[in-house]
Amino acid sequence: MTAADLAATTGIEVPTGLLIGGEWTKGGAGVIGVTDPATEEIIAEVADATAEDSLEAVAAAHAALPGWAATPPRQRAECLRRAWALMTERSEAIARLMVLENGKALPDARAEAVYAAEFFRWYAEEAVRMEGSLVTAPAGGYRIMVQHQPVGVSVLITPWNFPAAMATRKIGPALAAGCTVVLKPAKETPLTALAVAGILSEAGVPDGVVNVVTTSSASRFSGAVLADPRVRKLSFTGSTEVGRVLLKAAADQVINCSMELGGNAPFLIFEDADIKAALDGAFLAKMRNGGEACTAANRFYVHEAVADEFTAAFAARLGALKVGPGLDQGTELGPLVNEDTRSKVASLVDEAAAAGGRVLTGGAVPDRRGYFYSPTVLDNVPPGAGILNEEIFGPVAPIVRFSSDEEAISWANDTEYGLVSYVYSRDLRRALRVSEALEAGMVGINRGVVSDPAAPFGGVKQSGIGREGGHDGMLEFTESKYIAVDW
Repeated sequence: MTAADLAATTGIEVPTGLLIGGEWTKGGAGVIGVTDPATEEIIAEVADATAEDSLEAVAAAHAALPGWAATPPRQRAECLRRAWALMTERSEAIARLMVLENGKALPDARAEAVYAAEFFRWYAEEAVRMEGSLVTAPAGGYRIMVQHQPVGVSVLITPWNFPAAMATRKIGPALAAGCTVVLKPAKETPLTALAVAGILSEAGVPDGVVNVVTTSSASRFSGAVLADPRVRKLSFTGSTEVGRVLLKAAADQVINCSMELGGNAPFLIFEDADIKAALDGAFLAKMRNGGEACTAANRFYVHEAVADEFTAAFAARLGALKVGPGLDQGTELGPLVNEDTRSKVASLVDEAAAAGGRVLTGGAVPDRRGYFYSPTVLDNVPPGAGILNEEIFGPVAPIVRFSSDEEAISWANDTEYGLVSYVYSRDLRRALRVSEALEAGMVGINRGVVSDPAAPFGGVKQSGIGREGGHDGMLEFTESKYIAVDW
């Protein structure tokens, strides 16, 4: 696919170079091919950065930092507001671009385009609300004044599953706080991030404030930039395994880190739940983005009194989904992002079936080109099955039956992860009691989606450090300065 073909298919022209100091440049390491997961064909080539290219981006961000930090909050806010307006205007084009490089179905991509733009609007509003504090010291005699100042040059590393929203969720608060950034998108989905960077430039963000580096080697990039003392912040979204490596690398320079890592979300359905509502919520929690989301319901714990009813209806709903290329009319489930992801999903299903899980629908790789996997429901999965311990990242729902609240809570917490949990019950007292007992940074009660730009997003245990979204998300890009004042 030529650049002209890509623009004609999506409705947007996408830069393919590195964005460093306001200039689009070639990468010293050559180019990276971007693959359409539905066809397994290369649709574009983007620049491949060397370590030296990455450090040039850090230098550009460092040079732009004093001016941007001193820019009045209202002006920073206006840049973000214009970016929101441009993204909203071009949401269909951005959605189609995401379908081509990520594989997700067009309805999912459209929802993400709108959601991604909202981070720019939210942080346009938050930029002017960086409140400090002034109190009298308890002992008297002086005042305690606290200011929030931009942390500095921020490295942002984003995953492939939400190529627009993960970029805006980091760029928005960083710019609102007065930081400059170096963004490294996933090599599988660089085009959307480059398009967003182009929109920010068009919205009036000064040269060097936002820099984008695409690379075939994440370790080459992180090794260079995290050793640079000019970098003062790392915000990473990705797997817990990679997060651990980055935290170790960031330790030498004592870099401020925010980590949004893996999930293993339990979805609890109690015997008093509204089953129709639970089915709708389970479908959203499992099948949003084809299951390729850290917030995706990974384990379904269903009370034995309603398990037959729920399981049969859920299997029928997933089995009826139309699977195909994301841009095809009526497609509800696209391919997984690559062959490695599909192989992992298939292996987890096979192992669960061998352990005693009963495949009610799916459980196979369709006979077609592209990285497709059939939507799958597994019933009566044993509590100790391996599929319950790993992040599936695919359209697979393992169902475990429970008999008591305590049993469900114990199984739900039996994981190193703690990002999000879902609870369905008509009894609000029970739902709140269970929510407090669940080891998770977020809980959805009778809801299958929790993400919201205005809410603090993040996990506990090995699901991460810090929060994105809400006012908390902007504070992640600041340092608190205490000034003792006597007057």
